[in-house]
Amino acid sequence: MGWDPSMSDPRDALDAIGQLPDVEIDIAGAAIQLARIDAPGLDWQAATDHLSELARHAVSLADDLPSADLVARAGALAQLITGHHGYSGDTETYDDAANTNLIQVIERRRGLPVALGILWLHCARAVGWGAHGVDFPGHFLVALEGPSQARRSRTPEHRQMIVDVFAGGVPLAAPDMRSLLKRIEGPGAELRPGVLQPMSSRSVLLRLQNNIKSRRLAGSDLGGALSAIQDMLRIAPDVAVLWREAALVNQELEHVGAAVRCYERFLDLVPQGDAALRTRAAIDELRSRLN
Repeated sequence: MGWDPSMSDPRDALDAIGQLPDVEIDIAGAAIQLARIDAPGLDWQAATDHLSELARHAVSLADDLPSADLVARAGALAQLITGHHGYSGDTETYDDAANTNLIQVIERRRGLPVALGILWLHCARAVGWGAHGVDFPGHFLVALEGPSQARRSRTPEHRQMIVDVFAGGVPLAAPDMRSLLKRIEGPGAELRPGVLQPMSSRSVLLRLQNNIKSRRLAGSDLGGALSAIQDMLRIAPDVAVLWREAALVNQELEHVGAAVRCYERFLDLVPQGDAALRTRAAIDELRSRLN
C-alpha cells in the first residue's frame, strides 16, 4: 500500500509508511503526520505547502553549485533554511513540546535539533544530494554525503560533512565534535566508534517521537506515552524494543491483555536470549492475573 499524504486520518498514513522501504519514506511528510496526531487542529496543509516551497528553493539554489563541493552545499542549505527562512535552534524554551512538533516548528521557525534536521534532510533530498541523520549522543546532527566518486576517497572529509543544524548548519570537524561530546557527557568523554552512526529515515522519525514519549513519561502521563509508542510502532512495526516498551506501559496501566499481546509480539521478533526468558516470565505472571 502506498502512502497518500492527503489521507484524512494521519494514523492511516503512519500505517502505510510502516510498510514502505526506508528509501521511499518522505521524512518530512511523515513528521507532519506525527505532528497532526500530537496536536490536532494545527494547519498541517499550510505546513505541507511550506515543505514544497523549501524543496523548490533548494532545487533553485543548487543549480549554480559545483557538483562535488560539500562546503558549498552546506552553505547553500544554511542560507536557505537559517538565512532566508529564519529557522534556529530554540535555546530559550528547549523543553517546549512545540519544538518536537514539525507543524509548530514550521510556524515558529524554532525547534529541537532532530526537528530542524528533518527540514535539512528534506531540502537535501529534494535536490538529490545524499544526506542522513547522525545518531550523536544527546544532540542530533546531519551528514551531507559526497558524490559517489568522493565516497571512495580515503579522506573522510571528502566523503561527508557533519553539520550542527541546531547552530544554523555550522560544519563540525573532529575537534568540534569532541568538544560537543564533552559538553554533553562530561570532560572525560572522547569520540568513539558508533557516535557518528548513520540513521535511517525511520530511525530519525523514531528519535523525533522519542522526545515526545520521554516528556510524557517524565510527566507521569502514561496514557500519552503509550499513544506515542503506538504511533512509533505504526511507522516501525518490526522494532522489538518498542513492543517491549508498549508492554511495560500497558502493564503499568493494568492493561493486562494488551501487555501480554505486546510481549508476545516482542517474542516473535526476539525469540531467544535473556530478554526472551524475562519476557516469557512476565507473560506467565500476567496470565496468572487473568485466570
